[in-house]
Amino acid sequence: MFPEYRDLIHTLKLEDNHFARLFEKHHVLDHQIRRMEAGQEPATHERIETLKKEKLLIKDELYVILKKADAEAA
Repeated sequence: MFPEYRDLIHTLKLEDNHFARLFEKHHVLDHQIRRMEAGQEPATHERIETLKKEKLLIKDELYVILKKADAEAA
């Protein structure tokens, strides 16, 4: 996710607790969705779609934080 911001992501995960929590939540949701889609964890289609929407909202928030931090570093 966001390979162009790899170094900035690393820095923010160490220095920004909010960013680190969001990043971890995105990671957890990603794995949970993959398990559900693979049939390793029971879920309805609606539940999977709800989690995907939550994951996308988190990704959008992470991107906003990254863009702001990148602009401030410039």
